[in-house]
Amino acid sequence: MASPVMVAMSGGVDSSVAAALLLDAGHEVVGVTMKLWGGPSDTGCCAVSDVDDARRVADHLGIEHHVFNFGEDFERDVVGPYVADHAAGRTPNPCIECNRHLKFDRLLRRADALGFELLATGHHAQVVDTADGPRLGRGADDAKDQSYVLHVLDGDVLRRLLLPLGHMTKADVRAIAADLDLRTAHKPESQDVCFITNQHGRETFLGDRIPLRSATVIDRSGDRVGAVPSIEMVTIGQRKGLGLAGGTAPKYVIDVDAESATVVVGEQADLATRTTPLESWNWIGAVADGPLELQCSAHGRPESGAVVGSEIVWTNSHRRVAAGQSVVAYRDNLVVGGGIAGRQRA
Repeated sequence: MASPVMVAMSGGVDSSVAAALLLDAGHEVVGVTMKLWGGPSDTGCCAVSDVDDARRVADHLGIEHHVFNFGEDFERDVVGPYVADHAAGRTPNPCIECNRHLKFDRLLRRADALGFELLATGHHAQVVDTADGPRLGRGADDAKDQSYVLHVLDGDVLRRLLLPLGHMTKADVRAIAADLDLRTAHKPESQDVCFITNQHGRETFLGDRIPLRSATVIDRSGDRVGAVPSIEMVTIGQRKGLGLAGGTAPKYVIDVDAESATVVVGEQADLATRTTPLESWNWIGAVADGPLELQCSAHGRPESGAVVGSEIVWTNSHRRVAAGQSVVAYRDNLVVGGGIAGRQRA
């Protein structure tokens, strides 16, 4: 029999099939589900029904299933920073922080305690062996690739990580789940933040935790043109909810200054830039000089640019990136670096 594997099962179709494939490959498989969020959830992967789906799939496959309560860690390492970033006028990536701190740190430490060397997930990405060690690569299904949200994983994690779905399309995954009669075969995907409910939304979530502050909206000349009730809800590129007078050309948010409670708007052309400042940057292995494929959101289209000092220099004009967003660099479909975009003043 192959090595025992701990499989992180979220209650979705991907992790269900990942467990099934590893079991079929001869591994001793144990399914685990992290209970992260104790508050209300009607989306994402934190609802009570998701834990139940994971347990039932494990029963169907004939494998053990355990639930780990990491709620305190989640509140400290994901929810707290998410709220703090919004208070600072930033646009955070909570799923990346969940991967960094929970799925591939806290869970791996639990795997160590239980004697598991290998961890598997249902992410659509690949671990690629190179002369410089394991590297994270894009999944075969471009539309479902999740390497962006996994870019923080280092070589020590990748050596222990199995990604059975990396070479498959989503259609392939659903077909396998249907053939195995898994209850998650046709379960809809969720791409929302798991702790923000559809019923109450982000503004209510933040308003329950921090005082939301009104802000003045100005144009590039400094003239007041509107107001917003909550600067914490504003992000780069936003067009609606800015309190602007009608009858004028559309205006877009081009800067958010939380310290002065000011939002700057401009024309669509003002969103274009040739550089993006970086708060931080980390190369994976050697520095990758020259043009790279750079991606600024989980489902965004990668575009050409280079990392020069503490900024991205785009090959072509690029839309402004909100402070707090992750920027991930690829070469030959392998992750070679990543960092956090900084504030770009108007």
